[in-house]
Amino acid sequence: MITSVDNPRVKEVVRLRRSRERRREGLFVAEGPREVARAAQAGLRLRAVYHVPALLDWEGAEEVDERVLAKMSYRAEPEGVLAVVEVPERPLPANPTLLLVAVGIEKPGNLGAMARTADAAGADALLVAEARSDPWNPNAIRASTGAVFTLPVVDVTLDDVAALPMTKVAAVPGAATRHSDADLTKPTAILVGAEDDGLPAAWRAVADLEVAIPMRARTVDSLNASTSAAVLLYEAVRQRG
Repeated sequence: MITSVDNPRVKEVVRLRRSRERRREGLFVAEGPREVARAAQAGLRLRAVYHVPALLDWEGAEEVDERVLAKMSYRAEPEGVLAVVEVPERPLPANPTLLLVAVGIEKPGNLGAMARTADAAGADALLVAEARSDPWNPNAIRASTGAVFTLPVVDVTLDDVAALPMTKVAAVPGAATRHSDADLTKPTAILVGAEDDGLPAAWRAVADLEVAIPMRARTVDSLNASTSAAVLLYEAVRQRG
């Protein structure tokens, strides 16, 4: 059993809290029984699994005490098990018919929620561009409910998206076309920007069509980025029957 927070293996896990380290090592931390189980079920490679026997049993996991697990965990109240997992490298699926492109998303929870909705709507992949957060942040993983373990999540550039042989539809507040009036039955990439800044001009320029979700608010002037993505994805689902 590991009982010291100064153990080198504990320090390795703690370093993975930083996005830079996750990208450098190609590793992330899955926390809690649901996330660890779903990562394993998705066929991801678990480099190491740690658990506290007093909290729960986990076959094949290395034992640690509660103080060590608390040091390893990103969450304030760890659930008894965590795993160090290799980041899956999944290419963009061939001949996609529905993609969500998340541009400049700052909050990990938003990015995770977008992955969850994209998976639920049957999108072929989530494309992440100019990200200020990454999908392997513990908050993103939790918000995705494990969708990032199976849904292809692909880092892309503006040029990559411009080259996609499909209709590119940008969510832009105040656009002349209502989202439900756009034809989303054809192969479509839906572009959603950060809620504070929206899509940068360069990204709007590659879009074939700009659409707006009607607002009837007394105060708010925009929707949460993940909510906008959900409305547009499910409009595509509705149109496709």
